[in-house]
Amino acid sequence: MFRIRRIYDDLVPVNQNAILECQRILQSHFSGVTDATVELLIEKLRNPFRQKFRSILYVAERGHGTVQGFAFAMHDPELKFCYLDYLATDASIRGRGIGAALYERVRDETRYLGGLQLYFECLPDSPAACRDPVVRAQNEARLRFYERYGARPVINTAYETPFNPAENDNVPHLMVDRLDLEAPLTKDRVRLIVRAILDRKYGSRCPPGYVDKVVASFQEDPVQLRPFRWKKPSRPAGALRPDRPDRRIPVVINDQHDIHHIRERGYVEAPVRIAVIRQALEEAGLIEVRRARSYPTSKITAVHDRDYVSYLEKACENAPPGKSVYPYVFPVRNVARPPRELSIRAGYYCIDTFTPIHRNAYRAARGGAECALTAADEVLHGQRLAYALVRPPGHHAERKFFGGFCYFNNAAIAAEHLSRSGKVAILDIDYHHGNGQQEIFLSRADVLTVSLHADPRIAYPFFSGFADERGIGPGEGFNLNVPLPDGVTGTDYRRELARALAVIARFKPMFLVVSLGFDVVKGDPTGTWLLTADDLEKNARMIGELDVPTLVVQEGGYRTRTLGINARRFFTGLVESTIRR
Repeated sequence: MFRIRRIYDDLVPVNQNAILECQRILQSHFSGVTDATVELLIEKLRNPFRQKFRSILYVAERGHGTVQGFAFAMHDPELKFCYLDYLATDASIRGRGIGAALYERVRDETRYLGGLQLYFECLPDSPAACRDPVVRAQNEARLRFYERYGARPVINTAYETPFNPAENDNVPHLMVDRLDLEAPLTKDRVRLIVRAILDRKYGSRCPPGYVDKVVASFQEDPVQLRPFRWKKPSRPAGALRPDRPDRRIPVVINDQHDIHHIRERGYVEAPVRIAVIRQALEEAGLIEVRRARSYPTSKITAVHDRDYVSYLEKACENAPPGKSVYPYVFPVRNVARPPRELSIRAGYYCIDTFTPIHRNAYRAARGGAECALTAADEVLHGQRLAYALVRPPGHHAERKFFGGFCYFNNAAIAAEHLSRSGKVAILDIDYHHGNGQQEIFLSRADVLTVSLHADPRIAYPFFSGFADERGIGPGEGFNLNVPLPDGVTGTDYRRELARALAVIARFKPMFLVVSLGFDVVKGDPTGTWLLTADDLEKNARMIGELDVPTLVVQEGGYRTRTLGINARRFFTGLVESTIRR
């Protein structure tokens, strides 16, 4: 079994290893490929628009990291076509359908990106054009394969003219796959495409006037393709498959989150929130649910104080069944002397009076942290996007304190895990300030914390989130707070979001963690802003334009009537802006 995934860059270690495997396959498959050509493949990924093409690399992998084949294509969004540069499989595993799966993936990608045709080169299958019978048999097999999809060579042109007239054997055809579409091959448009292909693929090697000569040879309108020689299309003309697994975001959900259910008036952090969001995203075909894995407690204590974690576990175990214990005594003085009784000690670790100790709070919070870690590992394993749909939320939990419905800081735990591989930026777009991330990473320069939130002079958590809190020591300048007033509109928000994203872009993180709150939308019981679902989609598109591997961690959002549409619009925008790059 194998999976196919797209690689966007060589930043993540798993992608670096995959690209090395692609280089190995490329050099073993194409004898004429030079080291410079191999290096150019990486350069095209790093600088996708240097040649006005958007680079697309798909790898077929077994497990995590064993590459069995790859396809490298380039997309021209202006002329609306893709050019398949390389399609190769490991020589030891040919005949297992990997090449066909990769080719079909590139066809789907081309149509998804709005392409009207897929172009590529294929060596000739006639004795006059290829004298070596062994090579010719290989060429015949390739052309027979492509004819199954309706792809055939362009005829009656000078495309097969060699650069050097003395080397006129085995010169490739230009192939066109019309992708089961009816778009005509008009002469003027194909001439532009051929010029783009020749300039960008051979421009530095071909003699002066060569490109003009070949382009001018396209005289027929419409451009003609060779009649079927080997096999007419045997596969049904298929429409684009929008529900392909690689179009879905891997989502990790704490399947025991509902054990933490505070059935008390005014406690809006309810289990139904997760069900509503999940249903909306599944119906839209946007997600693929993954199971959470177990992680050691050390992953949590890397962010939270050990005594606090131990207290929370013990206090929850000893809480009365079906009862909630709310803190009511706070250590204004003698903070170094915590009381013996666990229920009274709650105030020693809590920042408010409405986040209770409950029999199942620790288990649910730990499950949420493990969801965030599992989703973070999805990103480390090459996923461009991942989503931890968790409750209870986490961004108000500090190193030693819980509050704001939060017990463990899921986003911070995930960011710490990711930071072992490179710099991380946390973007908190919940209505309330992400005080937890700020406090945890305040003195660090490898994790940038950014929060857009309601002015803390009028909104929870009240004592942090001010614009002059910029970090301390080595972390000075690596914390950005953007406090906003009541009545913020979508236009207001995007202006400030653009400023925050510019700061993140300058930081150049390897990973982005988004603390996502839907309480920014009009009508949320905990917020005062006026954003709409349409604004959420626009915001998400802006975030996706950062082009950074991204983990989204669910935080607030308590108006259950609109949670579904809000989630669908946000992730639609994020997916569209990410996978169309």
